[in-house]
Amino acid sequence: MKVNAYAAPQAGAPLAPTTIERRAVGTNDVLIGIEYAGICHSDIHTVNGDWGPQPFPLVPGHEIVGTVTEVGSEVTTHKVGDRVGVGCMVNACRECANCLRGDEQYCLNGMVGTYAATDRDGTTTQGGYSTDVVVDADFVLSIPEGLDAAAAAPLLCAGITTYTPLKHWDAGPGTRVAVVGLGGLGHMAVKIAHALGAQVTVLSQSLKKQEDGLRLGADHYYATSDPDTFEALESSFDLIINTVSAGIDVNAYLGLLAVDGTLVNVGAPPEPFQVDAMSLIGARRSFAGSMIGGIALTQEMLDFCAEHAIASEVEVITADQVNEAYERVLASDVRYRFVIDTSTI
Repeated sequence: MKVNAYAAPQAGAPLAPTTIERRAVGTNDVLIGIEYAGICHSDIHTVNGDWGPQPFPLVPGHEIVGTVTEVGSEVTTHKVGDRVGVGCMVNACRECANCLRGDEQYCLNGMVGTYAATDRDGTTTQGGYSTDVVVDADFVLSIPEGLDAAAAAPLLCAGITTYTPLKHWDAGPGTRVAVVGLGGLGHMAVKIAHALGAQVTVLSQSLKKQEDGLRLGADHYYATSDPDTFEALESSFDLIINTVSAGIDVNAYLGLLAVDGTLVNVGAPPEPFQVDAMSLIGARRSFAGSMIGGIALTQEMLDFCAEHAIASEVEVITADQVNEAYERVLASDVRYRFVIDTSTI
């Protein structure tokens, strides 16, 4: 079936209206009428070619919320009328060791991204900046009642991207967590870490979002542009979540970790980091990375957010505002996630 969408025709080009073809609904597929699609910084990196050549034309979008309009004959997990979501992946082998333990995002045979990836049938996946999508039922999430649809969309990427390391590294009561950057990912990290019971500190370039940070659940807020910050907070944290997609002085941030502390990178800057081994050796510190989460953990995150009334802070836009929104994301001029009302496509 042909559906309306917004696509980047080539690297760095503005997104424009187009039509794309979605596959027929298979026996284990779900057809979703998309209602909202969040704009992730990853979308911008991808369409700008920051992460290498891409299959253009390209429809971004991996923060998708909508309603089931058709299901395949073997689908038992979802039914027509259900409110559902789709995150950053739409397929995996489901047979390798990583898939079997619930880490489909690390599929040894290659997880299939929601857009710009080759699906198991050989077609190129296209994302959520569109009116409809067909997804394997095993990769479709249930959106709990009580979550606003637009505000829930960014949970499918920003929410799970920050929930996963917080859970993996046992953030909770008695844990001192720092969040680097208060953007789309960072504001979710603050909300979730606070709900988990951790003591939360925001490390941002300036204090201009301090009021927001404290409102969202931070206990402390510091400006990293102030060199005194790094001296004052030396060896202060058990866990640091770096959410920014730009380069940072990794060694300076490693110095903020206590013994056995971990700095986890969830932002994906285009340039490599320079890490001094002595920054790690001196206090048995770790420098790690984390990427989204498996399907079961993503559902756990959605249920946790519903239980704790956590959702993204969003600005809903029409589809024809998407290029302006990209510019504003790059200028850090959004609090804190743009979400496209796909009825305007």
